[in-house]
Amino acid sequence: MQLNLKKPLIFFDLETTGINITKDKIVEISLIKVMPNGEEMQKTRRLNPGMHIPEQSTAIHHITDDDVKDCPTFKQIAKDLARIFEGCDVAGFNSNRFDVPMLEEEFLNAGVDFDFSKCRFIDVQTIFHKKEQRNLAAAYKFYCGKELGDVAHSANGDTLATYEVLKAQLDKYPDLENNVEWLSTYSSQNRNVDLAGRMIYNEKGVPVFNFGKYKGRSVADVLQQDTGYYGWMMHGDFPQNTKKELTKIKLTLK
Repeated sequence: MQLNLKKPLIFFDLETTGINITKDKIVEISLIKVMPNGEEMQKTRRLNPGMHIPEQSTAIHHITDDDVKDCPTFKQIAKDLARIFEGCDVAGFNSNRFDVPMLEEEFLNAGVDFDFSKCRFIDVQTIFHKKEQRNLAAAYKFYCGKELGDVAHSANGDTLATYEVLKAQLDKYPDLENNVEWLSTYSSQNRNVDLAGRMIYNEKGVPVFNFGKYKGRSVADVLQQDTGYYGWMMHGDFPQNTKKELTKIKLTLK
């Protein structure tokens, strides 16, 4: 099924040095930019993370230090990449939990304050889990009748598979609306305040913490009652986007 788009939709996937958003780095990014008229633009770029790629990560995506030693850093491509994402909605596989927060962290580290709040996010994994409860390889076989095989755990292979899976999901499930806003809402597991989901909106639309000893408590109430908690988070191992959104809330307090 052809996607019904009002503005460009970018499917993307990252390969990284690890899964710690605040400490690890991107070693490969692949994207497919789908235009409302159906035209597609594909781009894959390997990056020098400026750190050793752990062997356990290489075992997954097969990218070594030697493979990226002559590649640009993320900072060197950040502004060009931001221009590609500008004005687009975003889709991926497990992207709401990992790829989008990771990309935001890299943008901020590079001094590029890209405003993801203007994007709508479609997480194809969430749609799949709500319907079938599997991983990308299983989703690709189930919906597309193909084996992910040798392209699994390459950014380009995973991005292409995710794009194909979403179109096949729209073909298979009549109750899925071919509409980015609807799919974005459907594939959201929480109404996140920050991209990493450390803070979410509760059923009343109030920002609450989604971790730790104050889980479920109003962020504003906690910041007023535990005056040291803001400083602890600002100096802690949290994504910069989380700290930015926390600061926004703090500045609204009297």
